[in-house]
Amino acid sequence: MRSVTRRQAGNQAGNQPSNQAMRSAASEAQLLSAVERLLGRGEPFTEISVQRIIGEAGVSRATFYAHFRGKSELLVRLARRLHASLLEMARQWDPGAGEDGADRYARFFAEVITMHRAHWPVIAAVREVAAYDPDVSDFYTADLEGFDEHVLGTLLAEQKAGTTPADLDAAAASRIIVWGGAQAIARHISVDDGSGDASFARELGRIWWHGAYRRPAG
Repeated sequence: MRSVTRRQAGNQAGNQPSNQAMRSAASEAQLLSAVERLLGRGEPFTEISVQRIIGEAGVSRATFYAHFRGKSELLVRLARRLHASLLEMARQWDPGAGEDGADRYARFFAEVITMHRAHWPVIAAVREVAAYDPDVSDFYTADLEGFDEHVLGTLLAEQKAGTTPADLDAAAASRIIVWGGAQAIARHISVDDGSGDASFARELGRIWWHGAYRRPAG
C-alpha cells in the first residue's frame, strides 16, 4: 500500500513544474520586464546593451543567453505577447453582431489605441529595429499578415452572406485597411497627446466599416 501511495505522490509531483523550470520562467520574465522598463524610460533600443539589460534584470550574462540568442530575440518575444492580445481582440469582433458596425469598430480601435499607448516604447522599438534586423522585420511582417489574413476572412464571409458588396476586392481592401491602419495608428500616437484618441478611433472605425464592410455596391 505504501508503494502505491509513493507512486501517486510521484505522479502528482511530476505533473507540477519543477523548481528549475519555475526559476527559468522567472528569469525570462525578469529580462523581459527589464527591457520594457528601460524602453519606458526613453532609452533607445539600439543603445541598450546586453550588459545594461542583465544589470537591470539582476541576472547573469549566462542566464541571458540561456533564454535569448540576442537583444532582437528578446524584443520579438516581448512584442509577441502584445500581438497575441490584439489578435484575440480582433477575432472576437463580429461584423454581424447587430449594432452599428462603425460604432463597434470605434470602440475596438479605442481599445487598440489604449493598448498601443501602454506599450508604445516596445512597439516603436520593433518598428525601428525592423528596418535593419531581418528577424525583427520577419516578426513585424508576420504580425501584420496575421491581422490581414483575419480581416480578409471576415470580408469574404460577409461577401458570401451578401452583406458586403460582391464587387469589393477583399484581398486589396484588407491589405489597405490593415497595413494602412497600422501606419495611421503609429503616426497618430507619435503626434497626439491622447486628447484626440476618441475622434481618431471613430474615424478609423467609419473608414473600415463604410469603406469596406458596407461600401455601397457598384
